[in-house]
Amino acid sequence: MNMKSLNNYTMLDLTHMLSGPFGAMLLTDLGMSTIKIEAPGKGEGTRNLLAKSPEYSSHGMGAYFLTLNRNKKSVALDLKSAEGKEIFHELVKKADVVLDNFSPGVTERLGIDFETLKEINPKIVTCSITGFGQSGPDSSKTSFDLVAQAVGGGMSITGEMDGRPIRSGIPIGDLGGGIYAALGILAALNERNNTGVGKHIDISMVDCQISLLNYMATMYLMSGKNPGPVGNGHFVHVPYNTFETATKDIVIAVIFDSFWDSLVEILGDEELKDPELKAQPVRLKKKDWIESKLKKILLTKSCEDWLELLEAKRIPCAPVNDFESALNNRQVQARNMIADIVHEDGTVIRVPANPIKFSDENKNETVHYAWPPKVGENTVEILTTLLNLSEDSLSRLSEKGVIGK
Repeated sequence: MNMKSLNNYTMLDLTHMLSGPFGAMLLTDLGMSTIKIEAPGKGEGTRNLLAKSPEYSSHGMGAYFLTLNRNKKSVALDLKSAEGKEIFHELVKKADVVLDNFSPGVTERLGIDFETLKEINPKIVTCSITGFGQSGPDSSKTSFDLVAQAVGGGMSITGEMDGRPIRSGIPIGDLGGGIYAALGILAALNERNNTGVGKHIDISMVDCQISLLNYMATMYLMSGKNPGPVGNGHFVHVPYNTFETATKDIVIAVIFDSFWDSLVEILGDEELKDPELKAQPVRLKKKDWIESKLKKILLTKSCEDWLELLEAKRIPCAPVNDFESALNNRQVQARNMIADIVHEDGTVIRVPANPIKFSDENKNETVHYAWPPKVGENTVEILTTLLNLSEDSLSRLSEKGVIGK
């Protein structure tokens, strides 16, 4: 993939767990030079997740860390020490972005907040991802993915009708924060290119969840009516749902009346050929009856057989894939959405690739990412090349525990 798009920028990555590392990963995939700042010795907490799992680890790194920290470099630095903070401030002079997902107030206590850093480098762009943002009555509350999903309203519309709220299987609370952080950073860098001045970006995971409610939030604000969960169905379109077949589940999404005409032709059921059903409002009134008919009919053939028939008529449809089927899907494979992380000893770990595609990419080229760094693996390299610290200085700092190498 195109790893050059952002290679003129350097980011100091102070993140941990999922939301921050994911946002940093997206930018790093696109070429941004990312220096992961970690505590000497133990590094950031995500290093320990699944690190000893026989199934989900390699070379002492678990699936979380392997995925989120590809292509990054690591500097082990004690930010709580005066000398460690001084070194960090020197790195800020060479950097473009500082990204963190600490709790509110932590960067101020450490002396690495935007107000401090902009005095050191007026061009610096900083971004903080927190659960509730850095302002407002709940800004000090602790949050993780599940909390953000719950507060943000999305859980209330997820699950079966009349059932209990269900969180999204994908950790969209965390991932949403990371995506919006990357977007905000790019916008701030673009503005800085015009003004020469950096700024701070305040990303709230809950804000991101509210944004993702999108048109459904607008519908509530217009009507005052709370939507509820509708399972895999739709509150307007019929049929639009998941159905069992003789093999695996299938999705059929009839958005336009023309799709209904084609579907009825395939299904061959005389009752469904009623001309009144050609209109969406009528189908909506008879939703339960229509879906009960489809459930019986679709059980008579395999998912693969139905897909062949439906796709021939260009009716929106899909199998409900498990991970094995999704990751081996021919379209996913053709678009190089599975990449390799290659260790120096030849070990290969396969991970999801970056979905952003550029016109100058070689569509047939295998994507490779660099193996995530050990704690402090690049400390000497970075502090020597960027800050010109001498070997004696590095040895002294190492002995004092200010840096790890």
